[in-house]
Amino acid sequence: MDLPLPDPAIAAEHAQPLARRFHRAAWISLGFVALLWWIKLFEHWMGQPFDALALRPHDINGLIGILAAPLLHASLEHIGANSLPLLILGTLAGGLYPRATLRALPVIWIGSGIGVWFTGEPGSAHIGASGIAHGLMFLVFALGVLRRDRQAIAAGMIALFLYGGMLLTIFPREVVIFLESHLFGRLCGALA
Repeated sequence: MDLPLPDPAIAAEHAQPLARRFHRAAWISLGFVALLWWIKLFEHWMGQPFDALALRPHDINGLIGILAAPLLHASLEHIGANSLPLLILGTLAGGLYPRATLRALPVIWIGSGIGVWFTGEPGSAHIGASGIAHGLMFLVFALGVLRRDRQAIAAGMIALFLYGGMLLTIFPREVVIFLESHLFGRLCGALA
């Protein structure tokens, strides 16, 4: 089977906008991760956790958590576990699919929060950006399957290779980890 080789002039012309998109996506992802760390450090400095902003399922006062919970983290280990996937998957998604990512992020953010609010265990409090990380992974993977061009397939395979372990995180391992945001982040990422 012979694969057509791209014209070097066209490939070089296409590489510059792609590099700019990746550069911009990396800075935006880094800025978001820095914001998460700043919020956690501010919370630590204040000596008061922002638990009032957590997503609390089936509680009207917990609806604020749909917007605020992804910005909050329980510990430095928690935020550290979310930082690298958000940085890598945010850069990958934003670099290859800037418009799709821009449309998908609100769906992932709000959709996963609404799903958790309706199905989560009453009395629990959910925080963390892992739903967004899972949503980005499934967005990149689903676009790789649907678009079927070289870049999309490569991005989907990279996301699966680096973060395929996310597939197993819907099964309970630790009592303190609520898995609903992982599940709904995936569903929203794939739907978006």
